[in-house]
Amino acid sequence: MSRNTFLKNYGSSLLLLLGLVVGGVLGAVLGEGARVFRAPGMLFLNLVFMLVVPLVFFSVAHSIVVMRRSGVIGRVLGTALGVFLFMSLVAGTFALGFMSLWNPFERMTGAGDAPTGMIATEGMKLGDALVSAFTVNDFSLLLSREHLLPLILFAALFGFAVALLGRKASTVEAFIAEGDAVIMKMVELVMKLAPLGIGCYFADTVGTLGSQIVGGYLEIFLVVCAATAVCYLVFHSLYALFCRIPLGRFWKEMISPSATAVGTCSSAACMPVNMAAARHLGVSGKIADGVIPLGTNLHKDGSVVTSVAKVLFALYFFGAAPQGPGPAAVVVLLAVLESVVVGAIPVGGMTGELLICAVLGLDPSFAASLLIIGTVCDIPATLLNATGNLVAPLLVQRLTPESSADVSGE
Repeated sequence: MSRNTFLKNYGSSLLLLLGLVVGGVLGAVLGEGARVFRAPGMLFLNLVFMLVVPLVFFSVAHSIVVMRRSGVIGRVLGTALGVFLFMSLVAGTFALGFMSLWNPFERMTGAGDAPTGMIATEGMKLGDALVSAFTVNDFSLLLSREHLLPLILFAALFGFAVALLGRKASTVEAFIAEGDAVIMKMVELVMKLAPLGIGCYFADTVGTLGSQIVGGYLEIFLVVCAATAVCYLVFHSLYALFCRIPLGRFWKEMISPSATAVGTCSSAACMPVNMAAARHLGVSGKIADGVIPLGTNLHKDGSVVTSVAKVLFALYFFGAAPQGPGPAAVVVLLAVLESVVVGAIPVGGMTGELLICAVLGLDPSFAASLLIIGTVCDIPATLLNATGNLVAPLLVQRLTPESSADVSGE
């Protein structure tokens, strides 16, 4: 890999990590004096916050229009979505169990002000919590980052309606596509300030909470890497065996997607090699061409594993460790949902982290602390995201053998 290519692929992540390191050092050295960095840190966060509502609306609506017209045959599409959900739930459930055994979050229990959020609220039923999280009783409430889930549902329904109307809504479709492009460019410009903004916020956080939080992030990175390794080696092998593919042949084809994922830190960059590898493993052309791009946007097992760590970090931080099957299930489902949001809004800044804060009832500024976890765990997450999207079309073809023959024209 050339120097220019390396900087292109990793430059933004390295700058953000540099900002975190500098901020952490300043916070540890200055202590309470690091409060001076709070203002520039919050300035950056507010720039991100003001873009969240239009970003979610345009991105989700546009994604739904594109998917509705992707040309994937109905049963194959339904099977693909089922496979994505199953693989994500497996990864999330395993990650939660793994992180319960190797728990890097206990050291920060109660570091926040008080227990909060729907999981921690005493006497609140899960059904009521879900109604509160997914719906609002007035349209104006959608125009708030505190109600991201209802906004996502509205945008998805809006996009689906536009796709169904076809030419009758061509002007609206063009508006959505162009609006999506404009808001993405705005986010890209704002995120150029991320190394400075997040660095200042982290300096204030370390100065307030103490330098031990840095060690907590390091251990979280290690546990995420370990959980990702198990999903990558063990679960992928089990899926291959279910699809009746010899492991030697399977892992030979996994080399290129794995190397591309680590080398580019981009799931999208892995699409061409995933499509080629899927064909080498016997997947029909139209299944590979339909399922892999769809999965690149919606299916991210590595992001699920990282998101479980984010949710647990938030809960333990505010003294609300999940107890029992109900809260545990919500942790996994929220992680899966956050991974879908991250995929649907690929340059969405802290949209996924804001979603976690909104559902758990946390101050949106806490999203910056969760973004740090996503940043340090980006490479292992991308590896699992990208290779999972080679496994998915294998499972789809295994589950719909008659459809694979139909769509391939064989």
